[in-house]
Amino acid sequence: VQLQASGGGLVQAGDSLRLSCRASGSTPIKYGMGWFRQAPGKGQEFVASISWSTDSTAYANSAKGRFTISRDNARSTVYLQMNSLKPEDTAVYYCACRKFGAPSTSAASYDYWGQGTLVTVSS
Repeated sequence: VQLQASGGGLVQAGDSLRLSCRASGSTPIKYGMGWFRQAPGKGQEFVASISWSTDSTAYANSAKGRFTISRDNARSTVYLQMNSLKPEDTAVYYCACRKFGAPSTSAASYDYWGQGTLVTVSS
């Protein structure tokens, strides 16, 4: 399974960005997807996840109310819409895929990872 993340860039505080992650290769029949991030000098942090059926999502407290995760299974793509960005959102954002359809906040439960896309938010 290959995950290709895109959509990162340099924005100002208050701006919006939409990240995309397309899965290809031998994807599981039904798979959960998630976004994680790693800020400079910090550990990996859960951001959001979504179930295969899209009826279940989970968000980190830092993302609630500002970020929205969605997916288009026909396009094998998951999205992360990020609004009202803050400088503390600056990080490399990684998408991940897990073999089970339910969402998960645990990085250890994900089986495949993308290469990351850098989001930089200036103040």
